[in-house]
Amino acid sequence: MIVRSTSEIAPVEWGNGTSHRLLVEADGMGFTVCETLVRKGTRSALQYRNHLEACYCIEGSGEVVTLSGERFKITEGTLYALNEHDAHYLEASDYEDLRLVSVFSPALRGDERHRLAPDSFSEY
Repeated sequence: MIVRSTSEIAPVEWGNGTSHRLLVEADGMGFTVCETLVRKGTRSALQYRNHLEACYCIEGSGEVVTLSGERFKITEGTLYALNEHDAHYLEASDYEDLRLVSVFSPALRGDERHRLAPDSFSEY
């Protein structure tokens, strides 16, 4: 059995926030669970070419935006899933941080970090 708390794990700075990687590849579960903080007022261009990701909002608000410009409001209790390795923008609102529980399949090693740039999507 694995029992962990975010207070036991150093957060990984991923670019526009932090991620507590609660389950990683070395745990042998086949997926990763993270608590992810997205700092207010930030916009991140992201794409996961090697992983599928689902995010469930537990606090705050923001939007996930498709390449075609379609916007989806994210608030507490909302889930979004990137089921086609979708390139997307993740935007936290201007007035509060966005907190998500993120699940990745297959599992992350746990040390991955985004390389955010204005002209490309960060990927891993």
